[in-house]
Amino acid sequence: MQESLDAIGEALSENGKVIVTGCLGVKDVVRKTHPSVLAVTGPHDTLAVMKAVHEHLPKPRDPYTDLIGVKLTPPHYAYLKIAEGCNHRCSFCIIPSMRGELVSRPIGEVMQEAENLAKAGVRELLVISQDTSAYGVDVKYRTGFIQGRPTKTRMLELCRALGELGVWVRLHYVYPYPHVDEVVPLMAEGRVLPYLDVPFQHASPRILKLMRRPASAAKVLQRLQGWRKTCPEITLRSTFIVGFPGETESEFEDLLEFLEEARLDRVGCFEYSPVEGAAANELPGALADEVKAERKRRLMLLQQGISSEKLKAKIGRTVRVLVDARGVGRSSADAPEIDGVVRFMGGKAGEFRDVLIDRADAHDLFGRLQ
Repeated sequence: MQESLDAIGEALSENGKVIVTGCLGVKDVVRKTHPSVLAVTGPHDTLAVMKAVHEHLPKPRDPYTDLIGVKLTPPHYAYLKIAEGCNHRCSFCIIPSMRGELVSRPIGEVMQEAENLAKAGVRELLVISQDTSAYGVDVKYRTGFIQGRPTKTRMLELCRALGELGVWVRLHYVYPYPHVDEVVPLMAEGRVLPYLDVPFQHASPRILKLMRRPASAAKVLQRLQGWRKTCPEITLRSTFIVGFPGETESEFEDLLEFLEEARLDRVGCFEYSPVEGAAANELPGALADEVKAERKRRLMLLQQGISSEKLKAKIGRTVRVLVDARGVGRSSADAPEIDGVVRFMGGKAGEFRDVLIDRADAHDLFGRLQ
C-alpha cells in the first residue's frame, strides 16, 4: 500500500493533476494522504474515471484513441488485459476479495482489441491479467470465434492468434503451470517474445505454503531448465517477497540458493508489508523493518551480480530494439518501466532498430545503431 501511495505522491509532484483508480480507491487512505487528487474511484469503474477525466480535461478528437478507447501508454506499446480477478487465495493478497474470481474475456473480443491496437500503430502488446496462464479456466476453455474461426479460450490459442499480428507480444503474470510449456515453442519460433514474467515470490516450501502459493522450488527449477532447452534465448523475470511473517534466516538463505541456481534474468524484490484484510496479517513472527530491509539488500546484491554477468554476455551481439525515445529502447528482454533498457545515439520513438552492443552494466545495455 505504501508503495502505491508513494507513487501517487510522485505523480502529483510531476504533474499536479492525478486521478486514482483501482483497489486502493475503495479505501479512505488515498484522500487522507493526498487530498489534492482530482478523483478517487474503485476498480472497474471506467465510467467514473472518464467522467473525472472529462471534467478536468475536455476530450479532444483523436482518431487513434477514438479507435481503441482509453489508452494511457505511449503510441507504440499497449497493455492488453485478457481477464479480471483471480482464483488463487494467496495469504498476502486481497485481489480476489476486491475483484472477485477469474473472469476471462471472450477470445474474439480480446483479439478485436489487439487487432485495433495493431492497426493504430502499436508495435508491442503486453498481455496482462492477475493470472495470465489461467486464461479460459473459468469458462472451461469454451470455444469462441476470431473472425468467424472457432478458437478455444485458452492461453496457447490466444498466443498463436496474437502471434499472427506482426507485433511484439509479451506475456506477464504467468504462473508456472505445466501447460505453459506449450507456449515456449512459439517463442522459439519468433511468434511471441521469448520473455516470461513469472511471480515465484519465494523458494522455501514452508513459506510458500504459508503464502498459499501453488508451486515448489524443485519443480520450478526443472521447468526453467525445460524452457531454456526449448528456447535458449528466453528471458525470465520474477518477483519475490522477503521478510514474510515467520521467515527464518535459513529460509531466506533457501531463497538465495534458489536464485543462484535459477539464474533469472530480471528480479524484483519487495519487503513484506501488511495489507488490510490479508490473511497473512494474522500469522505470527512479524519481522522487524530493519531485518526486512537487510534481506532485500542482500537479495538484490546477489541478483545484481547475476544480471551483470548475463548482460555482459551480450556484448558484441546485435539486438533488435523497439525505440521508446531518442537514445533509449528496449530489446525482447526488457518490459517497459520494470526492466532495463538499451541506450544508444539517435533513433525515433516507435521504430524497430538493430543495435550492436559494446558495453553493459548491472541493468542496462549500451551500443550503436546499425
